Amino acid sequence: MSAAVLLNGLKPAISVALRSCSRRISRIDPIDHGSPVFTPHRFYIGMMGTQGVLFRQLFEAESSTYTYLLADRDSREAVLIDPVLETVDRDLKLISDLGLTLTVAANTHCHADHITGTGLLKKKVVGLKSAISKHSGATADILLSDGDQIAFGKHCLTVRETPGHTDGCVTYVTGDHCMAFTGDALLIRGCGRTDFQQGCPKRLYESVHKRIFTLPGHCFIFPAHDYKGQTVSTVDEEKKFNPRLTKTMDEFVNIMNNLNLPKPKKIDISVPANLVCGLHDV
Repeated sequence: MSAAVLLNGLKPAISVALRSCSRRISRIDPIDHGSPVFTPHRFYIGMMGTQGVLFRQLFEAESSTYTYLLADRDSREAVLIDPVLETVDRDLKLISDLGLTLTVAANTHCHADHITGTGLLKKKVVGLKSAISKHSGATADILLSDGDQIAFGKHCLTVRETPGHTDGCVTYVTGDHCMAFTGDALLIRGCGRTDFQQGCPKRLYESVHKRIFTLPGHCFIFPAHDYKGQTVSTVDEEKKFNPRLTKTMDEFVNIMNNLNLPKPKKIDISVPANLVCGLHDV
């Protein structure tokens, strides 16, 4: 997809975000050259960032998983959200190219469709800390609770517990509430399934409506997966157009209880591996 086509499709979200974050955007440097960059192919990435934050959205094709890199432009400290085992070397090369120091690898939940890259990253990066919800049942250096913060330089991500897909699902929100990394709790025009790993449609509905939909409407939604080539949404968009979460709770529960989805292909190897690799090498 060309940059022009992508930008045209995102005009509504861009317009709202520009009005709310205009002062921040003037200071954004997505490629760290020390000045704002407004060329079309860079503007889309750059305008989504927080002031002084370097941001990258990365993709793993087999499981359609997004990995997110955020770094403080001054201190060069970086956080990686939802790394995937197969793309660890790619991610580390990018981190090295950008001159960053990876301090925390954080998962939004215990994944069932792929093995996290956290364990391998810990083997390759001295001093790296792993992080995951304390309710996930997984091991990690940092077990997160609601309201906890993951610092990188002068910036941080705040934890919002958003269970329902699993008990241990969390959403990471930037300090200015311009970006939310929602894992599988809220996808673009969808949500995570609720038929395994302690899933509960009522809890998921409440989590999204009380913990994500209460964020500012312009807040960008970055999910853990997308299967249709979509990269980002906003709170306002999902409140208006999400075909499941615009329903009543009873309607939502009925939808989720009748999806009849096949079991994830890698669940039998992914879940056991992901429960332990926050502390141990893969």
